[in-house]
Amino acid sequence: MLQPKLNVLFLCTGNSCRSQMAEGWARHLKSEQINPYSAGIEKHGLNPNAVQVMREADVDISGHYSKTLADLQDVRFDYVVTVCGHAHETCPVFPGDAEVVHVGFDDPPKLATQETDSAKALDHYRRVRDEIRAFVATLPEALKTQNTLTDEV
Repeated sequence: MLQPKLNVLFLCTGNSCRSQMAEGWARHLKSEQINPYSAGIEKHGLNPNAVQVMREADVDISGHYSKTLADLQDVRFDYVVTVCGHAHETCPVFPGDAEVVHVGFDDPPKLATQETDSAKALDHYRRVRDEIRAFVATLPEALKTQNTLTDEV
């Protein structure tokens, strides 16, 4: 018997990088099990470096755009996955039975600002992209077995 797809929101501060990558990976790897969404506490615009490194992994997120929770107010989520500490700390209350799970990832744009070489800067994005992929590959089982994942990846 087929299980209904889970509505999973990946939430970050600006919905520009980490949450966008997570949504892209979930569409690419788990579209039969998950309806993925992403949003931010604020809108910062889609990060072009995130688009680039996802394209390198054959996942196209170039059509994504930065959203806030207000843009998704009609969606009832089963899970909300906060992918950064700020979003986790300021995560609003969701109506219904949405379970909030925190899985923190480093912030590639912040790390990249410390690099003078653009190739080295992109390496931060690639590392986080791959960490997010590894996490998404465990879904939805990882969401169902743990209430809160508190370790930073």
